[in-house]
Amino acid sequence: MGPRAAPLLPLLLALLGRPDPGRAEGCDLQPVTLEPPITLFYATSTVPWGCVSSSSLRTSQEVHVLSAEWSKAPAFPLKVSVMPQAGGCNRSAVLVLLCAHCSATVTSLCPDLRIHTDAHLSPGTTTALGAELPMVTSEEQLLAWAQDTYGGITTYSKLQDPRWVQLRLGEDARSPPHCIPQEHFNAMLYLETEVFFHKMKGCSRGDTQSTRAAHIIHLQSESSSPITEVNLTLSCPERAVNNQILILQSRTNLTWSLSVNNCSIQFIVSGNYKITSMSPMLHRGEHLPDTEQGLVTKAFEKNYSVIASFSTIPPSARISLEIQEHEPVKRVPETPAAPAPTASLPYLLLVMLRPWKCTDETMEIIIARSHLEPIKDVVNITLRDINCQAEKNATHFMLKTPLSHCGTLVEDRGLANNELILNLAKGTVLQSVRVAFECMIPRELFLRLFPTAAFEAPQTELEVNKEVFVQASMRWEDHPADLQLKECWLVAPGQEPMLLVQSGEARGTGVALLEGPPSSHGRKVWRFRFTYAVPEGGRVPFSATLKCKAGLQNNTIFEKVLEVTVKDGWRPPNNRGLGLATVLGITFGAFLIGALLTGGLWYIYSHTRKYPPPLRTPTVGLRGEAHASGLPMFAPGSSPQVSQGPGYCHLLYGPPGNCTGE
Repeated sequence: MGPRAAPLLPLLLALLGRPDPGRAEGCDLQPVTLEPPITLFYATSTVPWGCVSSSSLRTSQEVHVLSAEWSKAPAFPLKVSVMPQAGGCNRSAVLVLLCAHCSATVTSLCPDLRIHTDAHLSPGTTTALGAELPMVTSEEQLLAWAQDTYGGITTYSKLQDPRWVQLRLGEDARSPPHCIPQEHFNAMLYLETEVFFHKMKGCSRGDTQSTRAAHIIHLQSESSSPITEVNLTLSCPERAVNNQILILQSRTNLTWSLSVNNCSIQFIVSGNYKITSMSPMLHRGEHLPDTEQGLVTKAFEKNYSVIASFSTIPPSARISLEIQEHEPVKRVPETPAAPAPTASLPYLLLVMLRPWKCTDETMEIIIARSHLEPIKDVVNITLRDINCQAEKNATHFMLKTPLSHCGTLVEDRGLANNELILNLAKGTVLQSVRVAFECMIPRELFLRLFPTAAFEAPQTELEVNKEVFVQASMRWEDHPADLQLKECWLVAPGQEPMLLVQSGEARGTGVALLEGPPSSHGRKVWRFRFTYAVPEGGRVPFSATLKCKAGLQNNTIFEKVLEVTVKDGWRPPNNRGLGLATVLGITFGAFLIGALLTGGLWYIYSHTRKYPPPLRTPTVGLRGEAHASGLPMFAPGSSPQVSQGPGYCHLLYGPPGNCTGE
């Protein structure tokens, strides 16, 4: 944040009519009475008053009446463009324009368009000028004159703060017979206009000394609105500072298409959004509250303490926002510097993505590689200390570091600042893009569980009968001494809550307070240890909840809940066991599967088995008598003898020899 940002605070406070921010309790939105910090236009077809009728069908021409008013004297001429209907300029047309002697330019593709107006027409007007309008003092008189003069009125529209108007000719026989003005009339069938928005509000938080300003646009929701995409064009002055944020609130199913010119502003968007100057890729926004107070609170949570502009507008498909430069005419001579990095695509992309996030202890950078597709050849990403290099995988660049490392500077205002450096390969040259950023440290209570007294490597696992160490911490830069740890509880299902700490004192068995590190930059730390034991006869739960509350003396309470997993020494982690019914079911299933497999195998075996053919009794020649049992007999000392028969040898019992014929 440079020295040029300093004059912004008193100027914004003067704009908001609050000379002394210290007197305000909170932030009460009030109309901005002086020169606004922004110029806002939006396109709409809803007019304050309007009507349509078929009364002109009985006449020789269609008649369109426009009445324009301004909250402030317009800085530009009113532009009116008259477009023919789809079939061309088939009928004569009359335009009645009442604008309190404004400057206007009227163009039309229909040469026979006649105009009745009290405006000062510029040389660019391309239509024929009819008779001068009579002196009228009300809308009723104007409509009565048009009705009497031409016998009917096709359309009537009253406009508030118009910048340009596009009117489409044509008549519809289905329209009402008479043009009776209605409030908040939808003229979408024949008219579109871009109007100035002058009803913006602003405020500042009473205790602020910051120059960080927020601009909020609240787009009203209408269920009947056909709009699905909003095109927003944002322009900034040449010397724009980067300590501003734009919050865009709408219904969640709306897509914002952002076109950014010469701006290094930060965004918070509801619904989806894309930055057309960088990439057509859609980014998911975040859920935003839909009330004034909720949106102001959101800006405060992001550490933007000045609501420079709050604008509530009806549904619109096109919005143009110009952030004005309000600084004294006398300027301090500037030291020549390198060209502003806002012209760099990587610079703009990082400013829009805001990939940094802080806790009270750490800074984390996460960038999806898909977001870097418009930037080619990203070699690596580092912080101010180039030794702190982001790890990369197939989808992301990631870096996490303590706030005391990597050149991070923590300010007393609850901000941590550093630089994000993209190193790009441009041919053989390594090019670096540096983006200085501020990361807001949330004003919330942080709760961490550690396995040892070193308070390193936090975990979410609580082991039974084993000592664990708890750290609660919070940053409150205003008055950190007023912060107190009110109480801490351990709540497990089916058991009585266990009070650990109350009013800064240890409670319960096995609980002891520990000395924490000294406070720095408004950060206060409380530490204690305890041992979790299961009551006798009780069962070990699978999870528990650690709850702590810290607060101020004015009863402002901050609460934090940490879900932990309970681990028993004999039970493997995350093993919930099996019930009796499950075991019996598995046993029966295994038995049934085994029986079916056995039966199937037996069936296959019985149908594929081959039996051997029956044995045939061989013809055996005997020397001597056969034994009574039918077995051959041979003399002692003799050997079997083979005799050759027809085609084979018979085995004979006799002296050794070769097969012989009979």
